[in-house]
Amino acid sequence: MIPNQPSSVDLSLAQSALSLAEFMAESTAADKPEEACGVFGVYAPEEDVAKLTYFGLYALQHRGQESAGIATFDGNRVHLHKEMGLVSQVFSENILGTLTGTMAIGHTRYSTTGSSRVVNAQPAVVETRLGYLALAHNGNLVNAPDLRDDLLKSNFTLLTTTDSEMIALAIAEEVNNGKGWLEGAISAFHRCQGAFSLTIGTPSGLMGVRDPNGIRPLVIGTLPQANPTDPLRYVLASETCALDIISADYVRDVEPGELVWITEEGLASFHWTQETKPKLCIFEMIYFARPDSTMQQESLYSYRMRIGRRLAIEAPTDADIVIAVPDSGIPAAIGYSQASGIPYAEGLIKNRYVGRTFIQPTQTMRESGIKMKLNPLKDVLTGKRVIIVDDSIVRGTTSRKIVKALRDAGATEVHMRVSSPPVTHPCFYGIDTDNQDQLIGATKTVAEIAAQIGVDSLSYLTWEGMLEETRSDPNNFCSACFTGDYPVPVPEPVKRTKLRLETVATLETVTTG
Repeated sequence: MIPNQPSSVDLSLAQSALSLAEFMAESTAADKPEEACGVFGVYAPEEDVAKLTYFGLYALQHRGQESAGIATFDGNRVHLHKEMGLVSQVFSENILGTLTGTMAIGHTRYSTTGSSRVVNAQPAVVETRLGYLALAHNGNLVNAPDLRDDLLKSNFTLLTTTDSEMIALAIAEEVNNGKGWLEGAISAFHRCQGAFSLTIGTPSGLMGVRDPNGIRPLVIGTLPQANPTDPLRYVLASETCALDIISADYVRDVEPGELVWITEEGLASFHWTQETKPKLCIFEMIYFARPDSTMQQESLYSYRMRIGRRLAIEAPTDADIVIAVPDSGIPAAIGYSQASGIPYAEGLIKNRYVGRTFIQPTQTMRESGIKMKLNPLKDVLTGKRVIIVDDSIVRGTTSRKIVKALRDAGATEVHMRVSSPPVTHPCFYGIDTDNQDQLIGATKTVAEIAAQIGVDSLSYLTWEGMLEETRSDPNNFCSACFTGDYPVPVPEPVKRTKLRLETVATLETVTTG
């Protein structure tokens, strides 16, 4: 068996085999849904592919702030660098200078499956009989425990706790059994259940892949040509904002169940499965993707303004100003203001240089209400009836603190409007959400939530309004976090890690009935 972590790959990481207990460990959830990852790939001979990937990942930084990595292919040799931290912290000019080659794979990560530690940073690199494979993954497999068991039975040693490594090893196993890159990859994808948008580098070419439901996004772009006769140079990315930063032109989305294969001969497309049913995550539209990215043939800024206008129609109230929870609530708040005629104002200022901190405030600082991320503008808020617009409420802890800060700053009334329905179910497809017991929308009524966070009134956008404003077929979106209707069946042991037991029993009744 060829080892899955070749010693000849340029690495600065110390890796070791991990236990099942470590594999099943969950990361601590924040008070917002956290996206799993951003992926990037570029095939561009005669270009600085490492630097192109660096800037692509820089544009995708919002999709993951825990770790970043780039792998480049220089013939049969792979150069790899990945570390914990932001893209700008992980890479320097000197490091990028060592990452030579004609194609590159990049990744920025927020952990869902697999703990937050450097060994789990991506891209995952494995060795096969055809050479090295580098893989970057956005999504989450619901059958990861079963796939892990299969790989262990095949004598693979798992060096990480990520399902991404398992996909790479599954491809390696198929290739080692005599299949080519495409045939081996397709066979491996049929062993994977759940959400996976992938960029995969090999010595022979670059792959972009989406699962049969296309739950996570992936787009194709081309770099500018110096001469019209020059061969096209292709880019793959989670979002179009990563194309914009390097002046690449958007071509189209990778389709659900499609594999694109990019080589010196150009781009070839293969539909690796015919059992496709588009189910793009609706939270990509509402919150995750950058507002300047394009989905469904328009910028997400436009969609978010539209759901804000819809929210004003569905849940009007009298007030003096409309403000947003920055930055994600701003487009919807502007839309709410436009539809209601109530002036929009900045009532909260965000410190945009604050990321994750491992320095905890003292108890005295906590009690005094340390304001690391948001600070209210007292002269804007004093004596005002305020409507505050946010994109979602998960646990309610942050919302409660914001409402208190607005009242302390002099707001006479605080009305909260949320541009999505109540989050009632956890995600199993690549979003790091709390267990169901920690989701305030699953355990309390709207009136109870309003009382807990301390607002004068609270209203959510309706599920129907959210989907109708996409101006697309509403059946083409996954909204399981609002409904519990999971498009990819979730195995019972996995369900039980996040769902309340009575909810699991209900789902089982529906499934078997």
